[in-house]
Amino acid sequence: MGGSSWVQHPVIASGQAVVSPAWLSELGVPRRTITRRLESGEWRKLLPRAILLNRTEPTDEQRVHAALLYARHGAILTGLWALRRHGLRRIPEPREVHVLIDNVHTTQSRAFAMVERTKRMPRPVRRGGLAVAPIPRAILDAARRLTSTDQIRAMMAESVQRRRCTAQALLHEIAEGPRTGSARLRAALAPVLDNVHSVAEADAWELWRRAGLPPCQWNVKIFDADGNYIATPDAWCRKVAFAWEIDSRDHHSEDDDFANTIARNARYAAVGIVVLQTLPAWLRSKPDEVIAQLRAAYETAKRRPRPDIRTRSPS
Repeated sequence: MGGSSWVQHPVIASGQAVVSPAWLSELGVPRRTITRRLESGEWRKLLPRAILLNRTEPTDEQRVHAALLYARHGAILTGLWALRRHGLRRIPEPREVHVLIDNVHTTQSRAFAMVERTKRMPRPVRRGGLAVAPIPRAILDAARRLTSTDQIRAMMAESVQRRRCTAQALLHEIAEGPRTGSARLRAALAPVLDNVHSVAEADAWELWRRAGLPPCQWNVKIFDADGNYIATPDAWCRKVAFAWEIDSRDHHSEDDDFANTIARNARYAAVGIVVLQTLPAWLRSKPDEVIAQLRAAYETAKRRPRPDIRTRSPS
């Protein structure tokens, strides 16, 4: 564009974009104009190689674009910001924008841009026009920088439950990544490999193991002898037909959820299944009491004839 016709360019006219000085120069914007607008505050320099075409505080989206422009070299968005673009919800509030670049480059972290050099650059996927790390890599890149096992498990469980990736894909990513910290990540993943769907269920998974009871299955559908669906208990001990449900009080604030819980318990009773209901808070506040209740319920189930309950419909 000759003269000052660059002013009419839709990106410039919008005043919302984050662009590089090189792109502005290619568009025909004189260097002195770039310098003058930055000095006057009409435009803002967010990072080297990243200019916001207005004077306001940058939005989250603009910071993401700025970090990728700054990192260059085929940079890929990863970590919590990548998981947001993948649509995951059970994640901590992101702060720094975490991007990956190939190990041969030397760009350093700066301001809100956390630049990680890696020998294992993943093949990116496109989300909202940006290069984003696949979910398993993004989860593990985020997890290595989190101190809360609950937060790590919540991310892993959501990604698997919503079929965004498999637990085995996460296990493979742990195996391929740095050895430092991998034991903690494997421990966080262990309940998810058993089909646990939430942090509360992971707490229950730990207590079941502490109780020394026979193995159980998590979140499997159970049916009666005629193939009628009964329920999908949080934990199912097939050996004695014993169900364990982690039932939150929150569910009882909604009439439909409360009615569904009552109907489910009626189906359990109708076919002779022993069921124990536990509030999520008790798993941490009263662990010894919950273990005692588990053992007592298991013994009750063990003493009566086992009903014909199956994890697969015979029909």
